Amino acid sequence: MVNIGVLISGNGTNLQAIIDGIDKGIINGRIKVVISNRKDAYGLTRASKANIESIYLDPKECDAITYDRKILHELKKRDVDLVVLAGYLRILSKKFIEEYKNRIINIHPSLIPSFCGKGYYGDRVHSAVLEYGVKYTGATVHFVDEGTDTGPIILQEVVKIDDHDTVDTLKEKVLEVEHKLLVQAIELFCQNKLSIKGRLVRIRSEENEKSID
Repeated sequence: MVNIGVLISGNGTNLQAIIDGIDKGIINGRIKVVISNRKDAYGLTRASKANIESIYLDPKECDAITYDRKILHELKKRDVDLVVLAGYLRILSKKFIEEYKNRIINIHPSLIPSFCGKGYYGDRVHSAVLEYGVKYTGATVHFVDEGTDTGPIILQEVVKIDDHDTVDTLKEKVLEVEHKLLVQAIELFCQNKLSIKGRLVRIRSEENEKSID
């Protein structure tokens, strides 16, 4: 069983999707700890309700590198194998990414490489999508590297934009896809079905395994 650590900054709906996925037996893992950089993040309450250990670490108490070291300490203390960024609004340090290379998953509310990178987070993404006038957006789950939203892509799904969509309605449609994709990606990771070659993430299927045998 894979030990999972989840980093959050807000409401925690993606965290709830992971909790539900574990409860339903979809994800062969367990959340060992939820860590937030915001004291009022409702995701901490969600964790407590699910009897999951939750921690608030104040980023104002130290510099960014020291802050990441504190998080790493909490994760390693609990033997965390996989780190999931579920609406975590901080950039991870190089040291953090090296410690969990190819074991950090992030969810982004657009079809990377569109509407991603520095400054593209939360409602800003959906606002930019609507302003640009594209007809489709979506969600992306990817591994985290040293760039911002530049890591190898695991899963993506398209969301159609309607003429009457607002930031709020589009956000809800994309969130629904986010929840599904994030659970699927974690499920695949826990089943050891993901491999990375360059920028390509391969998903091992039962058919592939049979052909190898």
